[in-house]
Amino acid sequence: MKIGIDIRCLVEGRRTGVEEYTLNLLKNLFKIDTKNEYVLFLNSFRSPKTDLGWIDEYPNVKIKRFAYPNKLLNFLFWYLRWPKIDKMLGGADIVFLPNIIFGSVSDDAKLLVTIHDLSFERYGETFSWKRRFWHMFINPKNICQRAAGIIAVSDSTLSDLISLYKVKAAKTRVVYSGIDEKFRAIDRNNPELVQIKEKYSLPYKFILYFGTVEPRKNLIGIIRAFNQLQNYALENNDEEMSKYGLVIAGQTGWLAGDIYAEISQSKFNDKIKIINSVPDADKEYIFNLASLFVYPSFFEGFGFPPLEAMRCGIPTIVSNNSSLPEIAGKSAIMVDPEKADEIYAAMKEVLLSAELQDMLKAGGIKTAEGFSWGKTAREFLNIIKTLANE
Repeated sequence: MKIGIDIRCLVEGRRTGVEEYTLNLLKNLFKIDTKNEYVLFLNSFRSPKTDLGWIDEYPNVKIKRFAYPNKLLNFLFWYLRWPKIDKMLGGADIVFLPNIIFGSVSDDAKLLVTIHDLSFERYGETFSWKRRFWHMFINPKNICQRAAGIIAVSDSTLSDLISLYKVKAAKTRVVYSGIDEKFRAIDRNNPELVQIKEKYSLPYKFILYFGTVEPRKNLIGIIRAFNQLQNYALENNDEEMSKYGLVIAGQTGWLAGDIYAEISQSKFNDKIKIINSVPDADKEYIFNLASLFVYPSFFEGFGFPPLEAMRCGIPTIVSNNSSLPEIAGKSAIMVDPEKADEIYAAMKEVLLSAELQDMLKAGGIKTAEGFSWGKTAREFLNIIKTLANE
């Protein structure tokens, strides 16, 4: 069987959810499947910023690269539904899109697509006008209806696909994403922890948010909750609580102006540190240095950062909506993201209770260890085998 896989999402070298998903799925898939032939579709004038050299060790995998202007190619895909990706690859039984993107396949190939979330449908107001237009033109609903198979990364996303896009449940499978095994609890005496702390000038104690800086992630709610926590410390002369800083780590996304304005207006802005660029190799150390991880997002299709924090043994607070209760289970504190008071109360409760911290640490590690990329890859392989025989 010949499978074409679109890897255009890897060109820019970002490490957001889609890129993490694509890289980790492929690395684990190619380790276990040496029989099927894989051809990776790549279109870019420039060399990809993501290192793809590791692919060379798999003889049944090759990259077929094109250098068409992206705007022209996307226009042809959108307006003419041509060229056909499977034909560009020299034929394919299945074409897999690991994310929503412009593309077209012929009747000779079956289209399989992963849907990470429908946040642009549920919370369109948190997206820039450019992103909203992009989703309008790409027409994700049409892609889902044309697809022979759909992978949803959570039951929450599956529910949205059925209710919003009326997709048939029979052609959709839930396959949870995995968490990289590098995320683990690190011994506090590890010298690399000290190096990372000094590298980023991190506070002695801090509450951490890790993710894109954009409205959907509810950074304003986190900042306001942190303000309340520091006010509590002042009013109660709690020196220990006053030592906590807030670290916001992640790339700046769209519509982030109000978030940075909220930080500048905080009377505790000297305790708020922003790190916009974190190499992937440093992430697990920053997680391990944190006292508490907060992720009260308004909407998530899956949610990598909370599981990464939990796997590192960091007490975690998440929203009580979308996929987050499903993913975190009872191993994280759930809050209403619309209520900064509730986020603050959860922060205070965790930081004041060593017993609660220990319980969340143990439960978080156990829960997060249940999400592995090897399992994701095996389930994916079963799907393409089933799809090929239908």
